[in-house]
Amino acid sequence: MCRAVLLSEEGQQTAKGINNGILYLMAIPYILVGLIGLKIIQIYKKKQSKV
Repeated sequence: MCRAVLLSEEGQQTAKGINNGILYLMAIPYILVGLIGLKIIQIYKKKQSKV
């Protein structure tokens, strides 16, 4: 979509939707890396408690 189309629309619902989609796409990799990191820490702590 072209910027002029997004700016000219009444109410700018499409532009708001595009912006929200961009924010979700930016956040998902950080959330996934954080969850993987937490899982690795849990596995590490479980192995340390067995030793």
